[in-house]
Amino acid sequence: MGTLNDAEQNEALKGRVTDALRTVYDPELSENIYDLDLVYGVEVDAREGKVHIRMTLTTPGCPLADAFPSMVEGAVRQAEGVKDVTVELVWDPPWSPDRMSEAARLRLDLPP
Repeated sequence: MGTLNDAEQNEALKGRVTDALRTVYDPELSENIYDLDLVYGVEVDAREGKVHIRMTLTTPGCPLADAFPSMVEGAVRQAEGVKDVTVELVWDPPWSPDRMSEAARLRLDLPP
């Protein structure tokens, strides 16, 4: 098998980052932030090992608002190939339960 091109390397890194994001749980809902759709965007540069995450929280008044970005950064930093992580908190669009994945809705016993 040959060497992966840049696009393939980026896609592979994005998959590892997504897996890492699924290990971070919202403490109030006991569900991972990826399936809650708190992650609005993941940009990767596999060649440089850089990851930029745009995410929100369930509410702007979340008591973990100050600590959560560093928790996410720490989890993503564990993914193979990641050298630098930035986490940007955004509030637009506002999060609502309607954004959750079907799997998360089922685990939380919410209607589809």
